[in-house]
Amino acid sequence: MLAIRSAVRAYLAMHEAGECIVVAISGGADSLALAHALSIEAPPLAIRVVGVTIDHQLQSASGEQAVKVVAQLNAIGITENEISKVNVEISQGLEASARKARYEALDECAERYKAVAIYLGHTQDDQAESVLLGLARGSGTRSLSGMAQINGKYIRPLLAITREQTEKACNEMKLFPWLDPHNSDNQFARVRVRNIVLPTLEENIGPGISEALARSAYLLRDDADALDQWAEKEISAMDLSDLECEALAALPKAIRTRILRRAIYSAGAPSGSLSAEHVSAVEALVTAWSGQGPAHLPGGVKVSRLSGRLSLLQH
Repeated sequence: MLAIRSAVRAYLAMHEAGECIVVAISGGADSLALAHALSIEAPPLAIRVVGVTIDHQLQSASGEQAVKVVAQLNAIGITENEISKVNVEISQGLEASARKARYEALDECAERYKAVAIYLGHTQDDQAESVLLGLARGSGTRSLSGMAQINGKYIRPLLAITREQTEKACNEMKLFPWLDPHNSDNQFARVRVRNIVLPTLEENIGPGISEALARSAYLLRDDADALDQWAEKEISAMDLSDLECEALAALPKAIRTRILRRAIYSAGAPSGSLSAEHVSAVEALVTAWSGQGPAHLPGGVKVSRLSGRLSLLQH
């Protein structure tokens, strides 16, 4: 428990006395251990903690479980808390749709409570799973860098803490984590990574795989941040709706593709809709030009090469 408290303390030090933070609690070991650490470390700093439990209403007893979570929060001293019920519209698969609804609800709660931060209980194990899922998708550096410890208002103080540590902490503090049935359902890719892939890697390659994957994520995040900063510097001197192909071709591909992604999204492509194939089609207009026609992209965005320049329009 001391390691978890220490991890939490480092992030609480960023806040001012009197400020409010929200902690998202599913009832699992990770979020319960996080909430307990906050209940001890925040009061001496005069930081107000609000517990928020999201009821996705995807299971028949989800409402009862949410009530049990609130009871445990009250028992550890987080008496200002609420249950936020959401309606999950299945548009991107169950996992992604539930995540979207959850984050929207957390954002709304943070705004209502005027919270300066939202604390999440993701652990080193979650980070390792994210890296493997990114590898399976053939993702780039940014995706392989996993989850950021600080991403806007979202703070993940336990990314260096293992799931085993949070489970031991709950046992030590007489907390009773909820075992979400979805976390043992192998229809979900993340569950298969957790229950099958990572144990297989540990067995056949050796122990410490999760830690190594999380360490790789931190290193890749530094690289991704540096490349993003370089791309931002280039973008600041460009008109994203009318890009000069010669100037783009002179840049490293890692920078060029970042610029192209930004330009396509700026032209109206829906957030998160671009695949590597979409960007490659536009990249070919710059570096493999042979008179080909325009690239048609999500959101009705059309990218054409005209007189040595890329024209981005939305139809």
